[in-house]
Amino acid sequence: MVYAVGLMSGTSLDGVDAALVEISGKNETTSVELLEFLTCPFEEKTLQKIRETLSLESSDVEKICSLNIELGELFAKAVLMVCDKAGISSDELSFIGSHGQTLFHIPFARADFYASTFQIGDPAVICERTKTTVVSNFRERDMAVGGQGAPIVPYSEYILYQKPDTTRLLQNIGGIGNVTVIPKSGKLADIVAFDTGPGNVIMNELCLYFFDQEYDKDGLHASRGTVDQALLKELMTHPYIQKSYPKTTGREDFGKQFTATLLKKWQLPPEDFIATATMFTAKSIAKAVKEFIEGDTELIIGGGGSYNQTLVSMIKQELPNVQVLIQEEIGYSSEAKEAIAMAVLANQTLQHCTGNVPNATGAKKAVPLGSITYY
Repeated sequence: MVYAVGLMSGTSLDGVDAALVEISGKNETTSVELLEFLTCPFEEKTLQKIRETLSLESSDVEKICSLNIELGELFAKAVLMVCDKAGISSDELSFIGSHGQTLFHIPFARADFYASTFQIGDPAVICERTKTTVVSNFRERDMAVGGQGAPIVPYSEYILYQKPDTTRLLQNIGGIGNVTVIPKSGKLADIVAFDTGPGNVIMNELCLYFFDQEYDKDGLHASRGTVDQALLKELMTHPYIQKSYPKTTGREDFGKQFTATLLKKWQLPPEDFIATATMFTAKSIAKAVKEFIEGDTELIIGGGGSYNQTLVSMIKQELPNVQVLIQEEIGYSSEAKEAIAMAVLANQTLQHCTGNVPNATGAKKAVPLGSITYY
């Protein structure tokens, strides 16, 4: 067993998640134990810079160039903090797996644009500050062999969650929702994974707009609102919801611009708007997973959305024949799940082993993921 840290910063923009783990083995023999976890929140000025670079209207290369280094410093700080919390030094780490902050993702070529993805958070800075080898940029290699670069976590989910007598649907709800389907007694080649649609992103944008709050804590705003069926019906006709898998999406489809369009078109009380967006997430998840429900089936929710009690209740309402659980109910951390996945992927890469799941991303073949910055 060696020490490693996985780093994740997702579309919810709530900070950098750092998971300190002990890890050993490779492929199906991989063993992982979470030792410590924390989220290093973004300062308001950094958060504003990220939002500016995510927007086509306000982004520019100078901002991106600087923010790449700024986030590298923050990711390194998160590593040092989680190590300090556990009482170890960062030079005791064998490696760090850093996802970075996605600024843009183009899963398919269109017009004059190549299929591409772009994450920032400079690995050289992380390497120097922590004195540790860093594996980063996991999505690019999958796209180089024809994949969509997402979803990125199914390999780790297969390793950690496969159950012989039960189909498990691992639903992550960050800014975007994604599901990994692990059939009972399934092999790696049997896994299906894809983005289900919006996770928290529309709800978060609405909370910011109406209440100057980053998110709907515990789903309280949604619980006080009434779902507008006309708006919900329109949302469910979104082209992405109608697509078949493999598929992937992001803020490009469901972020600030999408929410602004809704606000211009629909005049609803704030809490009705948030309740409807919450039900949209629940309904899009239910629609995406229904075809995989067979016999004993568990839907296990992770990510920040698992703490939104209204959202979880709506999902249960939409899937009455499925056992809906959150990560903590099966002994795992909802918050740490994707950061742990980055440590698993980095471990695979450093041992020259593959980390993508072609059945999930559409890649032509399985490949090791990521670039290595050696210390």
